[in-house]
Amino acid sequence: MILKIPQKIYRYQSFSAQSLEALCHDQIYFSDPSAFNDPLDCSPSIESDTDAETLRKILSRLIQKRVEQEILVSLKAANIEGDRGRQHAERQAQKAAYNELKSIAYQATNPEYEEGIEEAERWQLTYSIQRELLKQNNRGVCCLSEEYNNPLLWSHYSDQHNGFCVGYSLDRNPKPQIHKVIYGGSRTVKTNLIARAILDSDIGAQKELDASMLLRKAEPWGYEKEWRMFGNVGLQDSPLRLEEIIFGLRCSDAIMYSVMEALKPRDIKFYSMYVTRNSFELKRTDDIYEMCSYFPRTSYSGIEIFGPADSV
Repeated sequence: MILKIPQKIYRYQSFSAQSLEALCHDQIYFSDPSAFNDPLDCSPSIESDTDAETLRKILSRLIQKRVEQEILVSLKAANIEGDRGRQHAERQAQKAAYNELKSIAYQATNPEYEEGIEEAERWQLTYSIQRELLKQNNRGVCCLSEEYNNPLLWSHYSDQHNGFCVGYSLDRNPKPQIHKVIYGGSRTVKTNLIARAILDSDIGAQKELDASMLLRKAEPWGYEKEWRMFGNVGLQDSPLRLEEIIFGLRCSDAIMYSVMEALKPRDIKFYSMYVTRNSFELKRTDDIYEMCSYFPRTSYSGIEIFGPADSV
């Protein structure tokens, strides 16, 4: 089945000084998944279907990767780089992995575990793998939609229709990669898949693991028709082409004017939403310039307008 990529994708936003600044700088915010309003989003449940030795190898590799990166970042901040720094980071990472595996093996001997030492160790290894994967899930996520006229999205993400929606195309060089969110199914990720991705460097398995971790959401979220981009957490230069801005039903004329004036040098189309008669359907119009024609307004007093009153 060939995945149909939308020609345009949309990002719903509230109006603020930060959102206006991002538009002026042509930047997009990539969110930390841990801050999502859905705590189940980007939070897979790891299930073991491999032997204990494979679990140990997976956990060891994950810990070594994290600790080594953390130490290298600290060394770089202290202006310590080069082979000695890398070797130190590798030794400390190996030590951290060894100590964690040793601690898990010891904890598994606790007589309170009724299932036995081997099963207790497998459970703790699996839990630690899940924890490490979530720790290292440090990619930023930019969430977009196929639709610009979804009233729920306007309510949830555009300040109850007071904000705006930005329309982007993929017409850039290089063409940006966007990924379709998968709704429903299971949050379960098997350790066999993780082993193939991490231990065997299987590219196909890595893509499947990324999809399971970063692209699967609960079925009720399907109304969002969401697509995602990945990048570093925070504001980044947009890999998309900004082509249109649509203002919400309740967006004030002053905000429309401010945004249009700020982006006047750019080749951008502007629209405002309106509701159709006798229905809940939202549509858009580009007939908005007349609404803003009286800006910027100058305030005058009665005396300035009519002159001073005659003395009695």
